[in-house]
Amino acid sequence: MSDMSETSSSPAMRRLPLLIVAAVAIVGAFTLSDQLDFAALAAHRDTLIAWRDSHYAATVVGFIAAYALIVGFSLPGATVATLTGGFLFATFPGALYNVIAATTGAVAIFMAARWGLGEQLAARMDASTGTVKRIKEGIDTSQWEMLFLIRLVPVVPFFVANLVPALVGVPLRRYAISTFFGIIPGAVVYTSVGAGLGDVLAAGEAPDLGVIFEPHILLPILGLAALAALPLVIKAIRGRGAV
Repeated sequence: MSDMSETSSSPAMRRLPLLIVAAVAIVGAFTLSDQLDFAALAAHRDTLIAWRDSHYAATVVGFIAAYALIVGFSLPGATVATLTGGFLFATFPGALYNVIAATTGAVAIFMAARWGLGEQLAARMDASTGTVKRIKEGIDTSQWEMLFLIRLVPVVPFFVANLVPALVGVPLRRYAISTFFGIIPGAVVYTSVGAGLGDVLAAGEAPDLGVIFEPHILLPILGLAALAALPLVIKAIRGRGAV
């Protein structure tokens, strides 16, 4: 029994889930880019609508599971999946389904990264001295603010926001809560774009994914990001004052 316990906690076994994620992500990048794009959604729209109309509950479960797998394995197609959520289920409850799926996938990759590397790296940072120690302490004292900030700012890649918290010792509960609520603004925007895909597809056009950078949408999101960053600024000012 002790041998099995030691084997299951060995570095190689602990890194196995993360290695599997990395391998699937690499293979998926080369094999699925043409399968999970807007053209594929346009080609299968009638089938998807028919299945939704005849098996709504199964479609919801299947959609959430597929979207979670895309996020969990960092596969191409997350944006198309978000649009599909709006296309199939309207802005609401489509946005809710999108957020649940994306959060589930994000938690899965977070756990793989933390189990494989994050716990050891965080422990080493805690045990270190000097600059590394100060950086780790700064992260620990501002986790909520930093987590919401990287979710709200549109320029932070989603997979980066999934991996970095796992490598600096962020608690799972804090990560899951900040992910769920932090991605809501962007999810609502893209889901609403997906909800209008019927007319776009009928006209043979492509959706405007740059809508999130329109001032009337981007400015409120940046306002939320500024609110998340405000405590960081206050702490920095107080820290300088103490010096």
